[in-house]
Amino acid sequence: MLNKNILQDANRHGFIEDEIYEAYKIFFGTLVSASRLRIINLLRKGEKSVSGISSELSLPQPSVSHDLARLKKCGFVSVKIIRNYRYYSLNKKTISPLMNLIDRHMESNCMHILHEINGAKDNGK
Repeated sequence: MLNKNILQDANRHGFIEDEIYEAYKIFFGTLVSASRLRIINLLRKGEKSVSGISSELSLPQPSVSHDLARLKKCGFVSVKIIRNYRYYSLNKKTISPLMNLIDRHMESNCMHILHEINGAKDNGK
């Protein structure tokens, strides 16, 4: 069931419930990409330029730019433009706390996944 405030606000703007779920799907789909997750985790340490992100993560700059556009679209990051450079930072109000919550959840509930992956690797030897 959707949050009552979200549903009311969306309805006021002419959106139906299925459209709200599509927006949720896009938001959570942003976290499906390993490269976007690596960018998010890098930005948890502080603001970075596109070239800085590309260099630190050994990712092609066009891919980083594409990922940052998606992250920006969903409000994960904000951009500051200084001359010809774009500097990205993590949304400290909502995404930083969300990532901290995800970290705690992963630690408490998902470590078995790593053991299963490693077990599958060990069995394949």
